[in-house]
Amino acid sequence: MTQRHIIIGDVHGMSEELSALLAGIQPTSEDTIVFVGDLVDKGPDSAGVVRMVREMAETSSFDVIVVEGNHEEKHRRFRRNLTVRPKVAHEQAKNDEELAKITELLGPKDVAFLESSVTFYKIPDHDAIIVHGGIPGNMKSFPPDIDESQMSSSQRKKLGLDRVQRTRYISAKTGSPIHVADQTPADPFWADVYDGRFGHIIFGHQPFMTGVKEFPFATGIDTGAVHGGELTAMIIESSGERSFVSVPGRLMAERFKAKYSEQSA
Repeated sequence: MTQRHIIIGDVHGMSEELSALLAGIQPTSEDTIVFVGDLVDKGPDSAGVVRMVREMAETSSFDVIVVEGNHEEKHRRFRRNLTVRPKVAHEQAKNDEELAKITELLGPKDVAFLESSVTFYKIPDHDAIIVHGGIPGNMKSFPPDIDESQMSSSQRKKLGLDRVQRTRYISAKTGSPIHVADQTPADPFWADVYDGRFGHIIFGHQPFMTGVKEFPFATGIDTGAVHGGELTAMIIESSGERSFVSVPGRLMAERFKAKYSEQSA
């Protein structure tokens, strides 16, 4: 029986913070580590984080699961477009310089590891589901455990998996996900109105700079490490007892401070 589920928030290339967090937690052979997604982009060492997590999955005695975040999904589309739609890939790279830089640094094993990530992870013993984004208000059913390895993007979309990857705010009228830019004061953050129909949701995607955010039926564990906040892990014991471990995002905090100092000089 799994001793603990260790669920880690958005890492975003913060390899030093991830190392410090894992050193503080000390996973054992009976544990399962689940990343909520967005291992890459924004931070200083995206390829290093991917390599660290992959090697941990390959060599450690505990299980390692990666839930695909919207940033991994963006890179997956870019890699596919390099082969099937190079003009589109060129436009993507022109608009986001990290795409090509990170892709160049990833080895074949790293790419295969990212491609094996899942869109959600269920913990039935604790009536919990881990997703990257959130649950749309108009989502009537949640997919059962499925083998995503052979699924196309259109099949994922048909099951609504693209929505749980990106949902933040939802329409007050329809419950469907909306862009932040299209949000009105009446449109709620999804977790504020989620009724627990699929169990307790543990998610990232939305950075909460004041620490872990608890909702009636959801917990947000992206605490903004890449923005100078913290990198957080939620630990669920076999008994169901929950706790949190965090380390400060020191590196990026120092970089942002230096950047703003230069701008104001």
